[in-house]
Amino acid sequence: MSPVEIGIIGFIILFVWLALGLPIGAGMLLIGFVGFGFLVSSGAAFTKIALVPFQTVSEYNLAVLPLFLLMAQVIFSGGLGRDLFNVANKWLGYKRGGVAMAAVGASAVFAAVSASSIATASTMGLISIPEMRKLKYDDRLATGAVAAGGTMGVLIPPSGALIIYGIITETSIGKLFAAGVIPGILEALFYMVTIAIICWWKPEMGPRSEKVPVKERVKALSSCWEMLLLIFFVLGGLIVGWFTPTEAGAVGAFGAIILCLIRRRLTWEGFKNAIMATMKTTGMIYGILIGAMVFNYFVAASTIPYVLSDIIIAMNLSPMIVLIVVLVLYFFLGCILDVAAMTVLTVPIFFPMIVGLGFDPIWFGIVFVRMAEIGMISPPIGMNTFVIAGIVKEMGIEMSTVWRGIIPFLIADFFHVAMLVAFPAITLFMVKAVM
Repeated sequence: MSPVEIGIIGFIILFVWLALGLPIGAGMLLIGFVGFGFLVSSGAAFTKIALVPFQTVSEYNLAVLPLFLLMAQVIFSGGLGRDLFNVANKWLGYKRGGVAMAAVGASAVFAAVSASSIATASTMGLISIPEMRKLKYDDRLATGAVAAGGTMGVLIPPSGALIIYGIITETSIGKLFAAGVIPGILEALFYMVTIAIICWWKPEMGPRSEKVPVKERVKALSSCWEMLLLIFFVLGGLIVGWFTPTEAGAVGAFGAIILCLIRRRLTWEGFKNAIMATMKTTGMIYGILIGAMVFNYFVAASTIPYVLSDIIIAMNLSPMIVLIVVLVLYFFLGCILDVAAMTVLTVPIFFPMIVGLGFDPIWFGIVFVRMAEIGMISPPIGMNTFVIAGIVKEMGIEMSTVWRGIIPFLIADFFHVAMLVAFPAITLFMVKAVM
């Protein structure tokens, strides 16, 4: 058999492994080890499996991930997500669909400290959905807005997905973070406009809440201005070059701990839970990365990326057509794979080809993560929809209601992606302006 045929067999076995529900990190490690040994030599395979775990765990730049995760977990333990929603609700809640808009706005800000879509969706779901039910919001709008808003945790920096993408492609994480700011803000605006259109079409789906005086709205900002300042300081310092990504993560984690202690929101038990949650999530991600690194050696030895690139070049398609095909493929892959799995499995294959066609690697990273976001609310996997369905199950809301609720937001997602593809300058503006 040719190296390409062996590579294809390896991918098939891996997808079967995933379909059976087995851990992706272990699957990639095993298949990568066996495949690389078969294509190169058993000695080379044993060398890789001995060196890669140590190299991955000891990689200084990779320390940015657990540090930002710790920052998110401390803020989550301190209950500061509720403060964000309360502020957003006082400013927007009196509009039709305003509480749903507040959930989206609070999700955007919380995403800037969580680095996680699931953390954002679960936090805002627990806080905002009961509030919307009190106001007789339509269950489809309430659940759809929170599920979609949660996906911003994957794009708005600090983003775990962008960190993994940057490590795999050796792209500047700082530049990726800078590039994610404007698309993330626009995504939140797209969702809010979608809510406004829904409530204009059917006003009963998003009733108004009581209007709060301007004085009280301004006063409400005092409950979260320190966190907003921390976010601005960490991300601003990273973007303008005050910190490396790892240093920014350390500053963010330390600042979050100090902030929660000052507000007396962090108990010793809460701090221990934050540390344990950070270690569990970091261990899972490191396991996936170690497996991915070994698997990528096998993919390179199989020559699949190079053969695929040659085939596409030989077809003489325009770069934009190739990009659209890749993005459509990402949409379908996102329906069956989570973000981490899709990143480590597909980026090593498509990234060389996309860059070879002349596309900017920073821009492609944002568009790729944006497509991964769509997968988080698309059937049959749609992790965020399962998170929200779990939260609302006791309220008597069915999974089918959540699925119907995300449809308008999926439409908004496609318009947003089309805009980013048509106007790359939107994504790269911050990178060119301050870096």
